[in-house]
Amino acid sequence: MKLDEVLSKAHDAVSARRVYAEPVEADGVTVIPAAAVGGGGGGGQGHDQKGQEGEGGGVGVGGRPVGAYTIKNSTVRWLPAVDVNRLVVAVASVLVVYLLTRARIAKARAAKRA
Repeated sequence: MKLDEVLSKAHDAVSARRVYAEPVEADGVTVIPAAAVGGGGGGGQGHDQKGQEGEGGGVGVGGRPVGAYTIKNSTVRWLPAVDVNRLVVAVASVLVVYLLTRARIAKARAAKRA
């Protein structure tokens, strides 16, 4: 794949069409889903000592839902998406840090009293 083709595909992959989905309308409410999209890519070209030339590259794109806009009676509201997995990891991390520091603080206080 030529480098120009890779760059063209990268531009198409990371665009506003990927962030905002097509609006969905039902019962007088319009919903526009939104996502966080990010990506990266790289490429290069060169030649070896035998005079052979080559070029290539790659692109990676990822996304996750962040919420949706709802429109009802000319009123727009933002409804955030809740990522349960991320929430569980955050709570577990805080709990582990608390348990580790609690033991050290208790030990330091006991040493200070003695």
